[in-house]
Amino acid sequence: MKNFIVGAQLYSVRSLAQNAEDLKKTLASLKEMGYNTCQLSGQSRDIPDEVVADILAETGMKAVVTHNSMQDFEEGFDALVARHHKWNCRYAGLGAMPAEYRENAEGFLRFAKHANEIAEKLHDNGLTFVYHNHAFEFCRHDGVLGMDILFDNFGPHTQFELDSYWVQAGGCNPVDWFYKVNGRMEVAHFKDMMGTNGFNPHQTMVPVGSGNLNWAALKKACEETGVIYAEVEQDNAAMMEDPLGQMKRSCEFLKKNGFNL
Repeated sequence: MKNFIVGAQLYSVRSLAQNAEDLKKTLASLKEMGYNTCQLSGQSRDIPDEVVADILAETGMKAVVTHNSMQDFEEGFDALVARHHKWNCRYAGLGAMPAEYRENAEGFLRFAKHANEIAEKLHDNGLTFVYHNHAFEFCRHDGVLGMDILFDNFGPHTQFELDSYWVQAGGCNPVDWFYKVNGRMEVAHFKDMMGTNGFNPHQTMVPVGSGNLNWAALKKACEETGVIYAEVEQDNAAMMEDPLGQMKRSCEFLKKNGFNL
């Protein structure tokens, strides 16, 4: 059983990271709450990589993973690699499968092959590719879950970055899937879910510990399957009056329940 570190997904507070000054303040605030690691995603791309590196050093925050577009991997590969080495960040993530691959099983197979090619190139440059899911991967194509197509066809250097909320939204149990990718996921996303009132309810994202996901079981699954980092993400926090307050609620729950930050 191995302990893992929970950090903050910057996308949750992206509205507070659109210039260098705000990025520094935001990372410092997350550090003060108790987060020590982060995922860089959603901050302004106009902030030079060197400035981001300086801000990380000044605030004492360690960037452990990023989210990138497919264009970044295809057309800006050398710059992406240089950026990650500058930030001392090993894991380069793809935030979502491009739409052109999502329609059928053949598309999922084509995507898996392309992801493997990218992962091999990253591996040769000392980095690790991670794929972040949404709910559409849990639709069936020819009777097979899209996620199972990826599971069966991702290569040895192509890792998963499962998002607990989106697995649940896709109709599957995130605990089961965390165990299923045992040894193939070193970075996870912690995101909680709550239903809403009414005869036509919808699901919404809430601070970790405020929803209905089984965090004791997810913690155990991470400890038993080789997860090294888990990033707290709440997409809708950035549109709220106090995004940092939402992240603080997650942080307080995690500390109270024995998670390592």
